[in-house]
Amino acid sequence: MGEIALSLLVLSVVAVVGLWLGGLKIKGVGLGIGGVLFGGILVGHIISQFGWHIDNHAMHFIKEFGLILFVYTIGIQVGPGFFASLKSSGLKLNGLAFGIVLLGGLTAVMLYFVFDLPLHVILGIFSGAVTNTPSLAAGQQVLQELGEATHQTDMLGLGYAMAYPFGILGILLSMWLIRIVFEISVDKEAEIYDSKSAGKVRNLLSVNILIENPNMNGMKFPELASLVGDDIVCSRVKTQGNLKVPGEDTILNVGDYLHFVGADPEKLHRAMVIIGSEVAESLSTKGTMLKSDRIVVTNEKVLGKHLGELDIKYQHNVVISRLNRAGVELVANRDSVLQFGDILYIIGQQSDIDDVGRMIGNKTSQLQNVQMLPIFIGIGLGVLLGSVPFQLPHLPAPLKLGLAGGPLIVAIILARIGSIGRLYWFMPPSANLALREIGIVLFLAVVGISCGGNFFTTILDGEGLTWMGLGVVITLVPLLTVGLLARLSGKLNYLTICGLMAGSMTDPPALAFANSIHATCGASALAYATVYPLVMCLRILTPQIIAVLLWTTGGG
Repeated sequence: MGEIALSLLVLSVVAVVGLWLGGLKIKGVGLGIGGVLFGGILVGHIISQFGWHIDNHAMHFIKEFGLILFVYTIGIQVGPGFFASLKSSGLKLNGLAFGIVLLGGLTAVMLYFVFDLPLHVILGIFSGAVTNTPSLAAGQQVLQELGEATHQTDMLGLGYAMAYPFGILGILLSMWLIRIVFEISVDKEAEIYDSKSAGKVRNLLSVNILIENPNMNGMKFPELASLVGDDIVCSRVKTQGNLKVPGEDTILNVGDYLHFVGADPEKLHRAMVIIGSEVAESLSTKGTMLKSDRIVVTNEKVLGKHLGELDIKYQHNVVISRLNRAGVELVANRDSVLQFGDILYIIGQQSDIDDVGRMIGNKTSQLQNVQMLPIFIGIGLGVLLGSVPFQLPHLPAPLKLGLAGGPLIVAIILARIGSIGRLYWFMPPSANLALREIGIVLFLAVVGISCGGNFFTTILDGEGLTWMGLGVVITLVPLLTVGLLARLSGKLNYLTICGLMAGSMTDPPALAFANSIHATCGASALAYATVYPLVMCLRILTPQIIAVLLWTTGGG
């Protein structure tokens, strides 16, 4: 068997063994995808013992390509919600998550100086302690850029493997300790969270209003639309018992009924004050000539265009009342920009709806298609960005985003843009997950094989146990410090703190544990989703900043 064939066979064996190990769980907690690393260590140890030779160049390429696939698909996944997570509602949680990342980095730097550790060792321990594989990848990448030898960069995998198991357990232990210290009742915390959340608007609101204002007698509909603003939409009018879609020539009179949709209850109330009063009159399309339907944006010709630019409302005598993007409902107004996969809620006669559907696309089968051209454009741009050196203030040497950071940043930006001309960066969730899992399995398998030969020796000669202990410190110090401050000063809900901890470590098993604390409360999942995008970027950049700082102060 040739070297390349043997290398591919070994990778397959590692993937099988590692994924099986990752699937093993004790009380719902397992290694997850990290099991591939330990599968690689086991197989790497066997290879070392038997003296088998595999193609190092092929393995290096596979590792780097797996890394690029992984971080690029993460960027595509988190991109649409990344900037939204930084808005005021998530500022507090993201600030606390930033504190956890920063404190973890400072702790690692302190241990580096106190114990006089090699740079590649502390970066590996740091990545394992925070259970973040992209951090490991970024650490290896930046050390290679700085000129570190291959056998030294491979040591990052050893440090990662030593610290990773307690990294997972440390998150769970931190949640438990905070619960004990503050004598927290989980049921009471869930009740408090639900009561505070009950008044928050998650979906669009709708209201039926009877026209009572005599000044509106004979008013044309566009005039009313300009009075109430673009943030609420009137999707239907009932006049003299007849239901119709409001158009440019629609005349309003006292006694007519209007159906409004909006996200802001205050603006809906203001419209009601102008028009008349809320009524329970049914304005359902059932049994009328009007139909209510959903159409999906799949036509490449309309991507990136504003609804106002398409002038659908008046050309086709329909109203688009809502726009659903990635599960979030938005008011559809003239300034709404269409992206691939958007779902439009449309009201009108069936023939008009069909006409709009043909214009917009409405081919749900296309949602499962993957456009390959944008993927490779994004990867190429990401590699270029990652190769560009740039100088940050107060850093003594230029910094590169590398193959871990460049594709991630580009993917986030492209996913946020959505489309450019006929190119769209929408990727079906199943395809995104498949590419992401393939990428991380390839990367971890190679890392595990590379450090497998020295793994058991490192444990037996005493260094491994020391590394484990240092990993415990890096895991617990940031989590407990910020967790206690969040409860004492921020009065944060305990279940939200649990989600914050899991999200700050980007650790799905920890999130599963946090959700199981109270199965019916969504506080943990919401906090996790809020901080995940920012934290993932910070986890990739942190080891690079640490490496450049320590390298220029003598670490290299």
